[in-house]
Amino acid sequence: MRAAIAAESIGIPSVSIVCEGFEGQALATARGHGHDGLALAVTEGHVDAMSTDELVASFRATVVDRVIVGLTVESAEGHDDVSGEPAALDIVVSGSIDDVNRHFLDRGWSDGHPVVPPTRERIEAFLADSGHDPWKLLGVASSSGRDVTVWSIAVNAVMAGCRPEHLPVLLALAEVLLDPAYGAEHSGNTTGADALIVLNGPKAAALGFHHGAGVMREGAHANTAVGRWLRLYLRNVFGFTSDEHDKATFGNPARVVLSEDQACLDEIGWTPLSVDLGAPIGADTVSVARMNSGTIIGSVFGSTPEEIVPYLGNGLARTAAWDLTHVYGLGHDQFAPLLVLSPILARTFARAGWSKADVRAALFEHARIPASTFEALIGEWSNLTAGRRRLVDLVAAGLLPPVFAASDDPQRLVPIVTRPERIRIAVAGDPTRTNAYAFSNDGPHGWWTTAVIDHTPASDLVCSVDGSCRIDR
Repeated sequence: MRAAIAAESIGIPSVSIVCEGFEGQALATARGHGHDGLALAVTEGHVDAMSTDELVASFRATVVDRVIVGLTVESAEGHDDVSGEPAALDIVVSGSIDDVNRHFLDRGWSDGHPVVPPTRERIEAFLADSGHDPWKLLGVASSSGRDVTVWSIAVNAVMAGCRPEHLPVLLALAEVLLDPAYGAEHSGNTTGADALIVLNGPKAAALGFHHGAGVMREGAHANTAVGRWLRLYLRNVFGFTSDEHDKATFGNPARVVLSEDQACLDEIGWTPLSVDLGAPIGADTVSVARMNSGTIIGSVFGSTPEEIVPYLGNGLARTAAWDLTHVYGLGHDQFAPLLVLSPILARTFARAGWSKADVRAALFEHARIPASTFEALIGEWSNLTAGRRRLVDLVAAGLLPPVFAASDDPQRLVPIVTRPERIRIAVAGDPTRTNAYAFSNDGPHGWWTTAVIDHTPASDLVCSVDGSCRIDR
């Protein structure tokens, strides 16, 4: 789709060849880049499971004609038809809570867990003290064409069990979803990567966000409810269901909010993850990226940085696999894994005078794999990098830094990222345990994006829920 989008942007007609079953996601991707309804030619079967002869025969039999039609017949609008969906104030079901949940399950509006019925009274109460105009349009969901409004945010917040004081957090998350840098339209790709929210700031604890033992486990209300809101909002507004654009082969477990240990960060003089991503110091923020998989690095042993870095680096390296195509291939210099350190590990570094930059530099040296394995992951086993070129060839072409071609020994160790800054570090978890967690991220398919949480009472209320509007004279 990227090539088609580039061609269409300069007035060259295109047809994108996509695998069977990927029509919805392809149209969502194009729509997210401002090109709704691009022509598609759909293959039959999965190309990776076919021999070359089978692929050529299938292409000649079906795809060629579809390409010709796509280039010669004007495409219809590719937008999903949302005209038949209920309006914001429509009563879609009445009855008992069991009736409501059954209806929401049948319509695909639920994540499978019971929801709090989003009655008009509950939604109005959720917004009552916020000062926000419920009909304020924040943007349009790039993947579905649905409006992102304060009202729709509140509807899904009520369903998820969020509290009114969480609204500023949800508005910041909606800002991330609408940011082209994040690319929400990519949320439905086949590996099933899911968004992880990292929350920072001095007001996190007052809002009920938990950062200690068992962090990222369901149970802490704010972390769980806000994480659930994101899943519901992606489903109900951005359209990431199997009926629309979600092509995940395997889903990831629910991602509750990861709240950093701000007190520990202040104590050791480290800035939070959000500052590393460009946010101002002292701000309450949400940072979001999509994660493919994670690995617990348990029982880290050692009393000095030099003793514990090799194990942490090994954990980062073990987490990375086909994701390395975001170093070169599907993306360029866009693989940015996350390492979550428990506070005791962070203090071990700080006690020795190490900054975050020092930790990243050391991890860059230790999070390495054999060059032959790297090449197989990005071009042989995954078949995602055209040409299957060797790393030394990519360096010679100026596509990777020299560290990837220190020699031509296939067993030489090469880093999993292009530079130390690409390793993200957060601090959270049980302060008395020496454990860490390594996440492998999905590169540009949900790039690290940060938004500041604005707790200032809003003054944009113009129209009430019933449509009556204030007129200033």
